[in-house]
Amino acid sequence: MKIDLTDTTSSKINSALMDARRAGGATAAGMVLTLVIVTDEGSAYDALKAANDASREHPSRILAVVKREGRSPRARAGARLDAEIRVGSDAGSGETAILRMHGELASHAQSVVLPLLLPDAPVVIWWPENAPLHPAQDPLGAIAQRRITDAATAESPVDQLAVRADNYTPGDTDLAWTRITSWRSMLAAALDQRPTKVTSAVVEGESYNPSVELLGLWLTDRLNVPVERVVTDGPGITAVRLRSKDGEIVLDRPDGLMGTLSIPGSPDRLVALKRRETAELIAEELRRLDEDAIYAAAVRTGVERLQEPTDVEYGISAAEVAEAAEASAEATAAAVVEAAVATPRVTAKVPAKKAPATTKAAKATAKSGTGKKASPRKRSGA
Repeated sequence: MKIDLTDTTSSKINSALMDARRAGGATAAGMVLTLVIVTDEGSAYDALKAANDASREHPSRILAVVKREGRSPRARAGARLDAEIRVGSDAGSGETAILRMHGELASHAQSVVLPLLLPDAPVVIWWPENAPLHPAQDPLGAIAQRRITDAATAESPVDQLAVRADNYTPGDTDLAWTRITSWRSMLAAALDQRPTKVTSAVVEGESYNPSVELLGLWLTDRLNVPVERVVTDGPGITAVRLRSKDGEIVLDRPDGLMGTLSIPGSPDRLVALKRRETAELIAEELRRLDEDAIYAAAVRTGVERLQEPTDVEYGISAAEVAEAAEASAEATAAAVVEAAVATPRVTAKVPAKKAPATTKAAKATAKSGTGKKASPRKRSGA
């Protein structure tokens, strides 16, 4: 059942939800939480589909907040609330209200959402895209016990992890962390099966993928060993190697579907490591509403602690090569400017000499190509 309301209020939306529930033969709500989704019109369909699928495991009232602030002064002044009510097969196992807020009302979404929350039920808020820098201090985030973001949708996903670490508040979580649950479970089970002292680790996966970084940070935090980050073509995470004196424990998944777990002294085995849909990730997050201390420890470990691959010929890291090359270029440019200022002006043109490389790192950059700019990121999961 679908009900459209134009230029309405929160009390009318509540009444419409109750009437739709009675018309469907349900006298009680029977829902366990309120899920608030803050999205735009372009992402609303996919987010609602994922939330409706997740509601089959967690019956909930879904409130989709779609803000339409408008650009012109007239549009901003014309505050209006439109709503679309969905109950029954159109709303999974719960009920859905799509709240389209126009004009100035979009800046006060919490005043519309508060009267629509289920009484005595926890509140979870999810930003599929464009999450605030500090979710707990957002007006809508402040009313929720659980706040879900997704670093993979940010312009710079790995940098977004640093933002999440700086602004972490108990109750925060990120779908980049949820995507590596299967990897963490498999690796923990492998170490339980064959206890050994891990000396170092390697995480292989796509560039710009926050799940790859979080998995490396988790290994760094839990094992207290150096973790090397290796960039591959993906999809997502492709392999994890745990090195020890007894050999390597390898979890390899080159195709994004099935993985191979290799443990010294045991036959290789196939394990299910399929990349999960958003609905499965949201359903997992709704199973727990308390603080995720393991996520907090991992994201606060710091992305800079991941060990980068080293330049084979010179034994220095790629970052050090790039930094030395940049410093060399700046020093060369400064020397050219200083020479130009000190030299008297002449009418004859003197051919410019090519500036020599001043450091071994600059030669390494020219030879290895590590100083090139990284290719644009690809949005993907784990």
